[in-house]
Amino acid sequence: MVCERCRRNAVRALDDPSSWWFFGAIHGEYLTTTGFPGWGFIPPPPSVPTTPLPSQQVQDQYWNQCQHQSWYFAPWHRGYLLALEAQVRAAVISLGGPATWALPYWNYFGPDPEFNIPPAFTDQKLPDGSPNPLYVNSRYGPDGNKNIWVPTAEGMKQHPNDPNLFGEVTQHALSNRVYTGTDANTKPPGFGGPATDFSHQGQASGNLENDPHNLVHGYVGGFISNSDYGLMSDPGIAALDPIFYLHHCNIDRMWAIWNEKHANPTNLRCPVDAQWLNGPAVLGERQFIMPMPTGPWVYTPQQMSSLSKLNYTYDHLPQPPAGPAMLTQRLKQLGAGAAPTVSEEDAVTTGTNMELVGANEKPLPITGSGAATTVKLDTNVRNKVSASLARAAETASPDRVYLNLENVRGTFDPSVLSVYINLPEGANPKEHPEFLAGTVGLFGLRRASLRDGLHGGQGLSFVLDITNIVDSLYLNNSLDVDSIRVSILPHRELPGQSQITVGRVSIYRQGA
Repeated sequence: MVCERCRRNAVRALDDPSSWWFFGAIHGEYLTTTGFPGWGFIPPPPSVPTTPLPSQQVQDQYWNQCQHQSWYFAPWHRGYLLALEAQVRAAVISLGGPATWALPYWNYFGPDPEFNIPPAFTDQKLPDGSPNPLYVNSRYGPDGNKNIWVPTAEGMKQHPNDPNLFGEVTQHALSNRVYTGTDANTKPPGFGGPATDFSHQGQASGNLENDPHNLVHGYVGGFISNSDYGLMSDPGIAALDPIFYLHHCNIDRMWAIWNEKHANPTNLRCPVDAQWLNGPAVLGERQFIMPMPTGPWVYTPQQMSSLSKLNYTYDHLPQPPAGPAMLTQRLKQLGAGAAPTVSEEDAVTTGTNMELVGANEKPLPITGSGAATTVKLDTNVRNKVSASLARAAETASPDRVYLNLENVRGTFDPSVLSVYINLPEGANPKEHPEFLAGTVGLFGLRRASLRDGLHGGQGLSFVLDITNIVDSLYLNNSLDVDSIRVSILPHRELPGQSQITVGRVSIYRQGA
């Protein structure tokens, strides 16, 4: 049996800065939202409180802080994890538990069956018959059937006939070399995200944030309707699900792995700009602040930049597999006659040398099983791409090409979209991975679309590297065209009345 003292300690009010609910609201909240995902409309368990509210001053100080689509994504969440861990550890110690208690992580990239959610989260009851506080009702998984697993390469091997999955969850971001910016192995906006001010949803996700972070949120949360989707699917309710913290510990661990791999400062493992080092407070905006057992704690990204500066580490920080020498591979594929002399440690660029190749004509609504659009290409700019590929040689770095989904707006966060280039009409996408441009999760879509939100409802934007597809088109003499077809397919058919619209589909070249 669970002792009454334990039960009393477990019940903390919404306005208590050490409570589970308060910490959920630090990440994001919908306490006054009418209807789901409003906190008062979440199907229990858990029974989520909506009162008592702390003062407006406390709400303004602590709540709705999470940093997304921002170069603050990794450091803000590290501080958030440290604060929750400190609060839980204090409670554990008060009940006679170990002073070394620490948050665990969920390494869904581990061997079979680690892509499955840890079993401690799936049982509704504890061995003594009491409710399991790690179980939540609104957690539906990639197929909407409460079978919770992450479609990593190993996970997809175990689900070969799943009709809902096109693009897998990967660790590709670990091969990036640039935190903010781009180089031969790093697509924009970089491993850590674009330079921003305080960013509570909006703009473009960094490469670590997009994959695996956003994808895991969408797949684990899942949905059964447009008015009932998993807590993990939306940042305003995500931190109410205990699995959130194990997921984010693994994301934090990946940042630590990346920092260890790129310890050479010339690889820009962390920005040196004062705006990143000191956080948005340097611009006169909100500071990053957490409630610790000892009181308020204000922190900066610089303090979070390395585990060596903090009093914790992970049990296993493996050396990740070496990323592909992408420039070397490209030059060989494009017919360069000798070993390339262009260094793989290309100079970092900021994306200012981008040039529009083409775009579609009007916003594209995504409904049901997906939609397709035509991207018209500017002949002169397309010819620049072809010319750069034709002269690719040991001393000439060819253009890279990106497809952008701009200003994606809507109210349905839990979907995952896969984007295909020139997918034959009627073809089974799973049989044509060569046309897959990339996969994106819509975590944060609702908040980024709010007209009265921090970024004025500009929605989410995504950058997909289609360089390899364009290279193949060129080598097959199929690049000399006026347009290309872009198909955008949700991983499961969208329920009726769900709202997702892509403001523009565009293609850009990035010259040397």
